[in-house]
Amino acid sequence: MSDQPFLTDIKTLRERARQHIDDGAVTAGYDAERATVINLLNDALATEIVCTLRYRRHYFMAKGPTSKSVAAEFLAHSNEEQGHADQIAERIVQLGGEPNFSPEGLLTRSHAEYVEGASLTDMIKENLVAERIAIDSYREIVQYLADKDPTTRRMLEEILAVEEEHADDMSDLLSAASTNH
Repeated sequence: MSDQPFLTDIKTLRERARQHIDDGAVTAGYDAERATVINLLNDALATEIVCTLRYRRHYFMAKGPTSKSVAAEFLAHSNEEQGHADQIAERIVQLGGEPNFSPEGLLTRSHAEYVEGASLTDMIKENLVAERIAIDSYREIVQYLADKDPTTRRMLEEILAVEEEHADDMSDLLSAASTNH
Protein backbone atom coordinates (compact mmCIF):
# COMPACT_ATOMS: atom_id res chain seq x y z
CA MET A 1 0.00 0.00 0.00
CA SER A 2 1.11 3.52 -0.76
CA ASP A 3 1.96 6.07 1.90
CA GLN A 4 0.50 8.70 -0.45
CA PRO A 5 -2.46 10.45 1.20
CA PHE A 6 -5.80 10.17 -0.57
CA LEU A 7 -6.41 13.92 -0.63
CA THR A 8 -3.97 16.71 -1.39
CA ASP A 9 -3.04 18.48 1.83
CA ILE A 10 -5.39 21.33 2.73
CA LYS A 11 -2.70 24.02 2.52
CA THR A 12 -1.95 23.06 -1.11
CA LEU A 13 -5.66 22.94 -1.98
CA ARG A 14 -6.14 26.42 -0.53
CA GLU A 15 -3.16 27.81 -2.44
CA ARG A 16 -4.29 26.29 -5.73
CA ALA A 17 -7.84 27.63 -5.23
CA ARG A 18 -6.44 31.18 -5.09
CA GLN A 19 -4.59 30.78 -8.40
CA HIS A 20 -6.43 31.54 -11.66
CA ILE A 21 -9.48 32.64 -9.70
CA ASP A 22 -10.99 34.14 -12.87
CA ASP A 23 -11.50 30.57 -14.14
CA GLY A 24 -14.42 30.15 -11.71
CA ALA A 25 -15.38 26.50 -11.32
CA VAL A 26 -12.56 25.27 -13.57
CA THR A 27 -9.62 24.42 -11.34
CA ALA A 28 -6.12 23.14 -12.04
CA GLY A 29 -7.47 19.62 -11.50
CA TYR A 30 -9.70 19.85 -14.61
CA ASP A 31 -8.27 17.22 -16.97
CA ALA A 32 -10.32 17.64 -20.15
CA GLU A 33 -9.42 19.82 -23.11
CA ARG A 34 -11.78 22.67 -22.29
CA ALA A 35 -12.10 24.07 -25.84
CA THR A 36 -13.00 20.63 -27.18
CA VAL A 37 -15.59 20.07 -24.45
CA ILE A 38 -17.14 23.49 -25.10
CA ASN A 39 -17.34 22.70 -28.83
CA LEU A 40 -18.96 19.34 -28.14
CA LEU A 41 -21.42 21.00 -25.77
CA ASN A 42 -22.26 23.70 -28.31
CA ASP A 43 -23.05 20.95 -30.85
CA ALA A 44 -25.22 19.24 -28.21
CA LEU A 45 -26.89 22.60 -27.53
CA ALA A 46 -27.71 22.98 -31.22
CA THR A 47 -29.09 19.42 -31.23
CA GLU A 48 -31.37 20.20 -28.29
CA ILE A 49 -32.58 23.46 -29.87
CA VAL A 50 -33.40 21.70 -33.15
CA CYS A 51 -35.21 18.93 -31.25
CA THR A 52 -37.16 21.51 -29.24
CA LEU A 53 -38.25 23.26 -32.43
CA ARG A 54 -39.12 20.03 -34.27
CA TYR A 55 -41.21 18.68 -31.38
CA ARG A 56 -42.91 22.07 -30.99
CA ARG A 57 -43.86 22.15 -34.68
CA HIS A 58 -45.13 18.58 -34.50
CA TYR A 59 -47.21 19.53 -31.45
CA PHE A 60 -49.01 22.20 -33.44
CA MET A 61 -49.26 20.20 -36.68
CA ALA A 62 -50.50 16.88 -35.22
CA LYS A 63 -53.75 15.82 -36.91
CA GLY A 64 -55.82 12.66 -36.80
CA PRO A 65 -57.88 10.50 -34.44
CA THR A 66 -55.06 9.94 -31.93
CA SER A 67 -53.48 13.34 -32.41
CA LYS A 68 -54.44 14.85 -29.02
CA SER A 69 -52.49 12.33 -26.95
CA VAL A 70 -49.58 12.25 -29.41
CA ALA A 71 -49.47 16.05 -29.53
CA ALA A 72 -49.37 16.15 -25.73
CA GLU A 73 -46.34 13.83 -25.83
CA PHE A 74 -44.66 16.06 -28.44
CA LEU A 75 -45.21 19.12 -26.24
CA ALA A 76 -43.84 17.39 -23.13
CA HIS A 77 -40.74 16.30 -25.08
CA SER A 78 -40.28 19.80 -26.51
CA ASN A 79 -40.27 21.23 -22.99
CA GLU A 80 -37.80 18.60 -21.77
CA GLU A 81 -35.48 19.25 -24.73
CA GLN A 82 -35.56 22.97 -23.89
CA GLY A 83 -34.58 22.09 -20.33
CA HIS A 84 -31.64 20.07 -21.69
CA ALA A 85 -30.58 23.05 -23.82
CA ASP A 86 -30.64 25.25 -20.72
CA GLN A 87 -28.53 22.77 -18.72
CA ILE A 88 -25.98 22.50 -21.50
CA ALA A 89 -25.77 26.29 -21.95
CA GLU A 90 -25.24 26.71 -18.21
CA ARG A 91 -22.42 24.15 -18.25
CA ILE A 92 -20.75 25.88 -21.21
CA VAL A 93 -20.69 29.12 -19.20
CA GLN A 94 -19.31 27.29 -16.13
CA LEU A 95 -16.47 26.05 -18.32
CA GLY A 96 -15.69 29.62 -19.39
CA GLY A 97 -17.29 29.35 -22.82
CA GLU A 98 -20.16 31.04 -24.57
CA PRO A 99 -23.27 29.09 -25.55
CA ASN A 100 -23.96 29.42 -29.27
CA PHE A 101 -27.66 30.19 -29.69
CA SER A 102 -27.20 31.75 -33.11
CA PRO A 103 -29.71 30.53 -35.68
CA GLU A 104 -26.91 30.94 -38.24
CA GLY A 105 -25.58 27.42 -38.87
CA LEU A 106 -27.86 25.83 -36.28
CA LEU A 107 -28.68 22.85 -38.50
CA THR A 108 -25.04 22.24 -39.40
CA ARG A 109 -24.03 22.24 -35.72
CA SER A 110 -26.90 19.96 -34.69
CA HIS A 111 -26.49 16.21 -34.78
CA ALA A 112 -30.24 15.78 -35.36
CA GLU A 113 -32.13 17.00 -38.41
CA TYR A 114 -35.20 19.18 -38.59
CA VAL A 115 -37.73 17.16 -40.57
CA GLU A 116 -41.29 18.41 -40.55
CA GLY A 117 -43.07 15.16 -41.44
CA ALA A 118 -46.21 15.01 -43.62
CA SER A 119 -48.27 12.77 -41.36
CA LEU A 120 -48.50 11.98 -37.67
CA THR A 121 -46.68 8.69 -38.31
CA ASP A 122 -43.92 10.54 -40.20
CA MET A 123 -43.55 12.97 -37.29
CA ILE A 124 -43.26 10.12 -34.79
CA LYS A 125 -40.65 8.37 -36.98
CA GLU A 126 -38.58 11.54 -37.38
CA ASN A 127 -38.63 12.15 -33.63
CA LEU A 128 -37.57 8.55 -33.00
CA VAL A 129 -34.69 8.90 -35.49
CA ALA A 130 -33.59 12.16 -33.85
CA GLU A 131 -33.68 10.58 -30.38
CA ARG A 132 -31.59 7.66 -31.62
CA ILE A 133 -29.03 10.11 -33.05
CA ALA A 134 -28.90 12.01 -29.75
CA ILE A 135 -28.50 8.74 -27.81
CA ASP A 136 -25.51 7.64 -29.87
CA SER A 137 -23.81 11.04 -29.99
CA TYR A 138 -24.26 11.69 -26.25
CA ARG A 139 -23.02 8.18 -25.44
CA GLU A 140 -19.88 8.89 -27.47
CA ILE A 141 -19.32 12.22 -25.70
CA VAL A 142 -19.78 10.51 -22.30
CA GLN A 143 -17.20 7.89 -23.28
CA TYR A 144 -14.81 10.60 -24.51
CA LEU A 145 -15.11 12.54 -21.25
CA ALA A 146 -14.60 9.44 -19.07
CA ASP A 147 -13.05 10.72 -15.83
CA LYS A 148 -11.64 13.94 -17.35
CA ASP A 149 -14.81 15.98 -16.66
CA PRO A 150 -17.17 14.11 -14.31
CA THR A 151 -19.60 17.02 -13.96
CA THR A 152 -20.24 17.33 -17.70
CA ARG A 153 -20.28 13.54 -18.04
CA ARG A 154 -22.95 13.17 -15.31
CA MET A 155 -25.07 15.92 -16.83
CA LEU A 156 -24.94 14.24 -20.24
CA GLU A 157 -25.65 10.83 -18.69
CA GLU A 158 -28.81 12.27 -17.13
CA ILE A 159 -29.84 13.85 -20.44
CA LEU A 160 -29.01 10.57 -22.20
CA ALA A 161 -31.37 8.68 -19.88
CA VAL A 162 -34.21 11.08 -20.78
CA GLU A 163 -33.42 10.76 -24.50
CA GLU A 164 -33.69 6.98 -24.14
CA GLU A 165 -37.11 7.44 -22.49
CA HIS A 166 -38.13 9.71 -25.37
CA ALA A 167 -37.05 7.05 -27.88
CA ASP A 168 -39.11 4.45 -26.00
CA ASP A 169 -42.11 6.79 -26.04
CA MET A 170 -41.77 7.39 -29.78
CA SER A 171 -41.32 3.67 -30.41
CA ASP A 172 -44.52 2.94 -28.45
CA LEU A 173 -46.41 5.64 -30.37
CA LEU A 174 -45.11 4.25 -33.66
CA SER A 175 -46.29 0.74 -32.72
CA ALA A 176 -49.71 2.10 -31.74
CA ALA A 177 -49.94 4.10 -34.99
CA SER A 178 -49.12 1.06 -37.13
CA THR A 179 -51.78 -1.08 -35.39
CA ASN A 180 -54.39 1.67 -35.97
CA HIS A 181 -53.91 1.47 -39.76
